[in-house]
Amino acid sequence: MTEKNDTDFAGRKIFFLYPSLLMQEKLVSGLAQEEFEAYSVGDKDKLRKLLKKYPHSIVFANISEGMLTNDWDNWINSVMTDSDLIGVDIGIIAYGENADMRQKFTEQLKIRFGYTVMKPDLSAVVKQLVSILNRENAKGRRKFVRVVVDKGFDITVDILLSSGTPVRGTVMDISMAGFSCSLTGEPELEKNSYFTNIKIQLKNQLLNVQGIFFRARMQGTEKVYVFLFAQHASPEAQTEIRKFVHSLLQSRMDSELEEK
Repeated sequence: MTEKNDTDFAGRKIFFLYPSLLMQEKLVSGLAQEEFEAYSVGDKDKLRKLLKKYPHSIVFANISEGMLTNDWDNWINSVMTDSDLIGVDIGIIAYGENADMRQKFTEQLKIRFGYTVMKPDLSAVVKQLVSILNRENAKGRRKFVRVVVDKGFDITVDILLSSGTPVRGTVMDISMAGFSCSLTGEPELEKNSYFTNIKIQLKNQLLNVQGIFFRARMQGTEKVYVFLFAQHASPEAQTEIRKFVHSLLQSRMDSELEEK
């Protein structure tokens, strides 16, 4: 499957270049809570190399930091004219309105993802970005961002079986849709069984959730159990799951950025 076809399903990666701490905390995290695959990057050269690996990405450049105006012009123009990055789109984030700058980026350089000005009401900025991204179908067909949990990361799950027997397992992947895991003793579970007492330890956060057993499958010699979360999961649990998914994906992207 080509990377373009991947984006048709999984959507496009969104990179914020030179985001301020406030942007990271409110905009990047805000988009992650809206199920976009968003990342923070603090190095234009490393990002440029990474974009060759993900050539259908979206970059929101914080032109108020990182470089002087002329350097931003050159960098953006170089990305937009690079034949290897023909699928990359760019948007601008700025801390102040500037009609000349807006005109230059949107009309002369013809960026496709807008000129967004930071406002005191940051929730309005997030909504503006979501509107831009949805207009361009940046999510693709995937509803939820999923992350595979590395072995050794030790994200545990405790489930109380209908018999009253507790069983512990290890989470293998997770999204807001549900999770898959291994379970000690590989118990037999009935499809569509509803579990009201599932405890997932995400780093230092213990989540109490409900879920439905969907199916079991073999992964090599290991039995993998797939659970779907109940639709009425608490807002707190939803927030923590999305935070975890985002933080783990960001950590992996940071590692990719450091690769030579």
